[in-house]
Amino acid sequence: MFSFCRNKSAEKESYTPPDVEPGDINSYIQNRLNDQIRWYDKKAQQAQRIYKRLQFAEFVIAAAIPLLANYTASCPAVAFVVGLLGAAITVIEGTEHLGRYHENWIEYRSACETLKHEKNLYLMNAYPYGTDETKEQLFVHNIEDLLSSEGNKWKASNAKSASSKEKAHSETGS
Repeated sequence: MFSFCRNKSAEKESYTPPDVEPGDINSYIQNRLNDQIRWYDKKAQQAQRIYKRLQFAEFVIAAAIPLLANYTASCPAVAFVVGLLGAAITVIEGTEHLGRYHENWIEYRSACETLKHEKNLYLMNAYPYGTDETKEQLFVHNIEDLLSSEGNKWKASNAKSASSKEKAHSETGS
């Protein structure tokens, strides 16, 4: 598979998760939860970057095809180039589909934001982690609910556009 990441040497490094001290919630938050938040954040950024680069390349190539198509009758070489550009779009779409960059971006970002949400509720001892909420805890709970709601809307919107795009591909056979 092709790699579109900038730092290829970092990908080759072995990853070992930090140790968590049994029974120590601060150790768990620092070494496990924060580690997972960073991982999901990094992977979401990478998937987003690759997805957007592939989409941009596809848009540029697709825009060039109609411009060059006018010259195919007078110059057979241009017809060949138009064919190559069409093939390039197919390769880009296949790469995007196999790598699942759009889906991964949505899923990783959603997981990252959900972990942050739960961490903030816990740290403020807000519901469901606390019982008698102070106004500060209620404030944090309400803000986290709003942020979570916005994240869910974003995920649903992006998942809907991805599924409609896949449906269009299956109907055209590409």
